[in-house]
Amino acid sequence: QVQLVESGGGLVQAGGSLRLSCAASGGTFSTYTMGWFRQAPGKEREFVGRSIWSGSSTYYADSVKGRFTISRDNAKNTVYLQMNSLKPEDTAVYYCAARTTGRGFRKLNDYDYWGQGTQVTVSS
Repeated sequence: QVQLVESGGGLVQAGGSLRLSCAASGGTFSTYTMGWFRQAPGKEREFVGRSIWSGSSTYYADSVKGRFTISRDNAKNTVYLQMNSLKPEDTAVYYCAARTTGRGFRKLNDYDYWGQGTQVTVSS
């Protein structure tokens, strides 16, 4: 059983930065594709980005491209989401997710395990 724990959320002013972390345990982290999603109040959970197992390939939603960066440290079983130039519309609960098999990465059901989420609030 894989467990994922996010941290690093908080309150930041527009234009600021935050780095989220997602620590994994109980599985083979270095083989997983890791995704980040977010859910704003009253909205569906949406894809933010993903990193393949090695970290050599990342992919982002258009809404965050150029502002957010995913990295990972397989030795620490941790994936990160660096968020720069934050906007009020980035306010959401952010979730990390692990995909153990398969090829898709944009949909919620592409992922097998989820963290509990961390709140990010961007004030204007």
